[in-house]
Amino acid sequence: MATTTGLESLVDQIISVITNDGRNIVGVLKGFDQATNIILDESHERVFSTKEGVQQHVLGLYIIRDDNIGVIGELDEELDASLDFSKLRAHPLKPVVH
Repeated sequence: MATTTGLESLVDQIISVITNDGRNIVGVLKGFDQATNIILDESHERVFSTKEGVQQHVLGLYIIRDDNIGVIGELDEELDASLDFSKLRAHPLKPVVH
């Protein structure tokens, strides 16, 4: 049975999730269900600031409910590894308004 989410090819890959409340969570996609609730392993949240570098808070095994997912994207591991997050400055994302 094929699912319509398109997430099958991303299982066991590192992904980035932007949540509806403006959080950026990065981790290895371990699974998902028919409602698109997702399970991430080895995950961390990236907290952006205009005054200091990006902080990364370790979350470990993490579940994100489908109704809180704004965007799911594949992460370019090579490009991600080349970034110096201590020097990046950015405004935090604002929550999604429906």
